[in-house]
Amino acid sequence: MTPMRLTAVATLLVLGVAACGGTTRSSVTAAPQEAPASSAAASANPGAPLKEGIKLAFLPKQINNPYEVIVDEAGIEAAKEFKGEAKEVGPSDASASSQISYINTLTQQGHDAILIAANDANAVCGPLQQARAKGIKIVSYDSDAAPQCRDLFINQASSEEVGRSQVQLLAEMIDHKGEIAILSATANATNQNTWIEFMKEELAKPEYKDMKLVKVAYGDDDDQKSFTETQGLLQAYPDLKGIISPTTVGVSAAARYISGSKYKGKVVLTGLGTPNQMRQFVKDKTVEKFALWNPKDLGYLASYAAAALVSGQITGAEGETFKAGKLGERTIGENGEVILGPPFTFDASNIDQFDF
Repeated sequence: MTPMRLTAVATLLVLGVAACGGTTRSSVTAAPQEAPASSAAASANPGAPLKEGIKLAFLPKQINNPYEVIVDEAGIEAAKEFKGEAKEVGPSDASASSQISYINTLTQQGHDAILIAANDANAVCGPLQQARAKGIKIVSYDSDAAPQCRDLFINQASSEEVGRSQVQLLAEMIDHKGEIAILSATANATNQNTWIEFMKEELAKPEYKDMKLVKVAYGDDDDQKSFTETQGLLQAYPDLKGIISPTTVGVSAAARYISGSKYKGKVVLTGLGTPNQMRQFVKDKTVEKFALWNPKDLGYLASYAAAALVSGQITGAEGETFKAGKLGERTIGENGEVILGPPFTFDASNIDQFDF
């Protein structure tokens, strides 16, 4: 089975990650919830052809994040399908302000679209608005910018579904009992914070009355810091039964620590990771189950969405549709959000079927 079929597989299989009802909450809570400005000012022409020679730039949270590399490389390859040009640029750290200089440079270079995984929803808002004022389309992916500062948000899955399903997955493995902790990325990461908010809402339900969230720690999407934070959690909370790390950097670092410690087999770890990162930890039984979506599909979808915006097929308004190559037709939802699909649960029975 090829990795690019993961989204379809996730839709068809009965997954360990349960789907949740309700509408998707915006990934941004600190900024006003406004519709993208461009949707009201322009009109869509669904029949317009995709322009050739479109110039796209992917700006990840940090340039050396393995997950972001997979997303961006897929988006760059997708651009070739519609005869566009794409590149990846970005900072080596995931701090709140580290992306600003790159946005300014890309604006000066006159790209047709900037695709950004925001480290901080509001810190990047001003520079993105300046880019939009010059006609550059802004597509956020993975981690949203404030809605008024971009045209579209390509969300890997419903934020509510991700957050609630992470709790459900862990609860199943610890029999709904015990102290748990969350190992997040940065304190300002919009996707992480939204997922954690839904995790807390899920934990407030009666069926989790015997589970207690004792700490949310931050590894800053840095491998060594995430490793150290895991160690700190386990030392500070000797009765800890489980850890959720909804970040590919964090969950692999936590698994590496637990696999070589006395906590292996005693503390349950789950989160969001790639099969290639987590394979050894599943096989050595450090981790039983974890979840993700196909990051290649996320980059692919973001690239086609940007091209549709630049070509005038869509404006970012709710209800508009566009064709995303082999992923088929997609519909824009509330606040300019396009959802890739539901998460997929990986375990020992299926992990060798995937290579990314």
